[in-house]
Amino acid sequence: MQDLNDMLFFAEVVDRGGFAAASRTLGVPKSRLSRRVADLEARLGVRLLQRTTRKLSLTEAGETYHRHCVVMREAAEAADEAVELVRKEPRGTVRVTCPVTLAQTTVGPLLPLFLRKHPQVRVDLHITNRAIDLVQEGVDVALRVRPTVDDSGSLVVKNLGLSRAVLVASPQLLQIHGAPTAVEELGRLPTVAMSASTEGRATWSLLGPGERRFELQHRPVYTADDLLTLRHAVVQSTGMCVLPDYLCARELKAGTLREVLPGWAPVAGVMHAVFPSRRGMVPAVRRFLDFLGEHVNEQALAVPR
Repeated sequence: MQDLNDMLFFAEVVDRGGFAAASRTLGVPKSRLSRRVADLEARLGVRLLQRTTRKLSLTEAGETYHRHCVVMREAAEAADEAVELVRKEPRGTVRVTCPVTLAQTTVGPLLPLFLRKHPQVRVDLHITNRAIDLVQEGVDVALRVRPTVDDSGSLVVKNLGLSRAVLVASPQLLQIHGAPTAVEELGRLPTVAMSASTEGRATWSLLGPGERRFELQHRPVYTADDLLTLRHAVVQSTGMCVLPDYLCARELKAGTLREVLPGWAPVAGVMHAVFPSRRGMVPAVRRFLDFLGEHVNEQALAVPR
């Protein structure tokens, strides 16, 4: 039968750079560790470590196995911490960053509930659309909405759901320029956007019937790093814009905004939290992440339409 301790021993040997250091960390004799890793290799039928007199190095199989061992170790630690969370009331400060619109519509209304449930926790919320270096700036959790989480690097990602958006304009703007009937005609409408390149250009990725994709290259007449501000501009016919559905549903229902080309929509963004590591995470931060996972989608759906 497989002994999961062997996976822990192997992970520590690799992470500590050798049997002696792992022995000191685990409190297990070096000879026993060496024997257990050798038995593990024999059971798997493959060499995991290349041993020399100076150092250890991983084989290709060893690299793959080590990744799974680390996941197993972190899962075991998380299980212990989960029990500790039940037993112990979290306390301390959770430092969080959040984009402006997400804070105003979703996270802001939720935080009082979290703080009522955990009166010994303090939240330091920094609202900004600027990209944050969590480690350098001492941030515990960064909340983001992006088309993909692939740019999160070495950070751990907790998926909180999808943020859907709509391409909208005012009826007056569509009357002046004509409502597009094909995606290729979108370029004749003026636009407003969150940002543009140094050359003043921006790109919207749109998804249409049959999963067809279209990249709309445009030069916004107005840029602002706040979606609520841009919504005012769209309602007043400055240009068409990509807005989250929860931010323009009321205007769409009232008729002050219209969907520009039904059937075509921006690619949904992934609402997610990123944090440096699960290892050593304090209870307050873990409880905050669990709370977001339980309530963010509920709050997004509860935003007045």
